[in-house]
Amino acid sequence: MKALVLSMMLVCAAAQADSDTYTLNERLLSATRAGDQADVTRLIDEGAAIDARNRIGDTPLISACKKGLTPMARMLIERGANVNRADVQGITPLMAAAFDGNDEIAALLIAHHADAAAADRIGKTAIEYAAGRGHTAIVQRLLDAGVDVNAAYRNHLTALMWAAGYDQEATASMLLARGARRDLRDDRGMTAKDIAEQTGSTHVAALLSKG
Repeated sequence: MKALVLSMMLVCAAAQADSDTYTLNERLLSATRAGDQADVTRLIDEGAAIDARNRIGDTPLISACKKGLTPMARMLIERGANVNRADVQGITPLMAAAFDGNDEIAALLIAHHADAAAADRIGKTAIEYAAGRGHTAIVQRLLDAGVDVNAAYRNHLTALMWAAGYDQEATASMLLARGARRDLRDDRGMTAKDIAEQTGSTHVAALLSKG
């Protein structure tokens, strides 16, 4: 009987510990969404899991990257947050930083071995997100990290094609300077120039018509 009581006590204690950890994690995720770095730091010190995830798979680091919270992202990275842990859609911290255009966070992630070539569930990579939104500095940083300037992704689209489709002239110009090929075709047989003309991207169309 005593053994049974002791066993039940241990089970209850373990359940309470799990509940406490869950509460800490929930508070950590809430503090991250609120941008409260002091509270985030304190909760991690109290035992919250630095890579805890919310219902859509966002970790504190992913949330910080999506919101452009550079000091918080730096703190999380330096404290050992997983720089490659993705959300349920496969969005990594680096993809989030690339989409947001935060070059400082992108640099931190790459310096801490973020996978620059990772693809999300729809097949997009950080360089595609950055190129389509005209974040030239991040595109260049990804190329410096070893991403192939002529890599073809889903539907055979290249970074130049993404820049062309959204009329990102500065990004397209930099990609061309780094060796991006104009003659590559997507799965429809369209070149970057064709895409620019189709989407009304007049600046990139003009750029690609030269030379």
